[in-house]
Amino acid sequence: MASPSAPTDSGAFPEGMEQQGKRNIIIIGGGIMGCTTAYFLTRHPKFKPSQYQITLLEASTIASGASGKAGGLLGLWAYPECLVPLSYRLHRELAEEHGGTERWGYRRVECGSIRAVVKGVDDDKSKAKVPTSPQPKPDHQSQPDPSPPPLPIQNTTTARDENEDKDWEKLPKQNADASDLLKRSLLPQDLDWIEGSLVDSYEEMGSEGRAETAQVHPFLFTTSMAQLAKESGVDIRLGAKVTKISFDKTRVQSVEYENRQTGETVRIEADDSTDVVITAGPWTGRLFPPTRIHGIRAHSVVFDADVSPYAVFTQIQLPAGFMPEHRVRTGQKKRHRTRVDPEVYARPNGEVYACGETDSSIPLPETADLVQADADKCEDLVAYFGTISPALKAATVKERNACYIPQHMRFGKEMEPIVGQTSVPGLWVASGHTCWGIQNGPATGYLMAEMLMEGKASSANIDKLNPERFRV
Repeated sequence: MASPSAPTDSGAFPEGMEQQGKRNIIIIGGGIMGCTTAYFLTRHPKFKPSQYQITLLEASTIASGASGKAGGLLGLWAYPECLVPLSYRLHRELAEEHGGTERWGYRRVECGSIRAVVKGVDDDKSKAKVPTSPQPKPDHQSQPDPSPPPLPIQNTTTARDENEDKDWEKLPKQNADASDLLKRSLLPQDLDWIEGSLVDSYEEMGSEGRAETAQVHPFLFTTSMAQLAKESGVDIRLGAKVTKISFDKTRVQSVEYENRQTGETVRIEADDSTDVVITAGPWTGRLFPPTRIHGIRAHSVVFDADVSPYAVFTQIQLPAGFMPEHRVRTGQKKRHRTRVDPEVYARPNGEVYACGETDSSIPLPETADLVQADADKCEDLVAYFGTISPALKAATVKERNACYIPQHMRFGKEMEPIVGQTSVPGLWVASGHTCWGIQNGPATGYLMAEMLMEGKASSANIDKLNPERFRV
């Protein structure tokens, strides 16, 4: 990964200095939450560049963590329900306004879950040719929904252990609530990049009124939000690693960060007109421990393959004694698990994204650019999909990645994200969205803009995400 860039020079004030008389909003973190918050702040009717100074501090580069390495799946069946409908709608509206189909790969997709049983790896089948990309069904394309009432913030246009009997560790988006939304269906005809003879069930995701699924390319979407915010006057400082937030019971006093290019420590003084928003993903808990937000590592690979537009959750029963070839080559003798549950999403740019196992074996590093992937875990994903997809077995792997997903954990249980003002006046948090950060980023940024500009969130009821509920 490229080294952090120098803080950007967007015509704003020198580091550590803010213009007197302006209301200052400091956003910590250049992932999806920080970038959408910055974007929607600049779209709020009350925003005037002459009256507001918005500064975004990012320790590495924009979307260098999970916001750039996630799958980008969007679903009306996602969670939490208080964010999903608004965010799904905003994704569509943002794509319509800014050309998201071309700019960040926004489109509707089909989504389902399969159960496959691999009784043995058939070398002849594995040599099957990659299918040509079928034309998507008409309802794959983005179709305008009946126009809902306009939102208050207007856009600029008028429109585990290795035991076999232990469940494989799943990503959080495959929770019980989502599984309950599956409905029976036959394997679709155009889902031809999965070996149908191995599949003994296919279940389409969704229920009446909640069946829609779409996608974006997360890196392209997040960086586009950042660019649009910058064009509207947001001061984006890269390589700015926040090291300390000073506060008392009445307000935030200062924010300190390290300029990673020069090594200089920069201190931004705060006053009663300053708001600080922590959108630091898995690093949120380090900056403000009461949030109890930490990171769990997830791995992914990207195949160079042009296939029909489906997102597929899998349950693969591997043959007894299955051992991926890369582990055999390195002399590993440990028994490999025989049931795995990875996910795979076709993308419109001739890519297929696959993700799987999470682990907490490596602590969260200091910054996103220091995250390291476990090569074996990435190759495991390649091997798993090679057993059920001739197309992916034949495809080149163009990326092998890892990122840390932010989790809000209390009493050993994963909780809802935290969105709102903390017990410290002027200190806000928007983090802990687990696997649904890209899906719920627009609604989070939109509601944060409402709260910062109006004092309350009016476009959705997010009381259950209030930091006060968790004594934060």
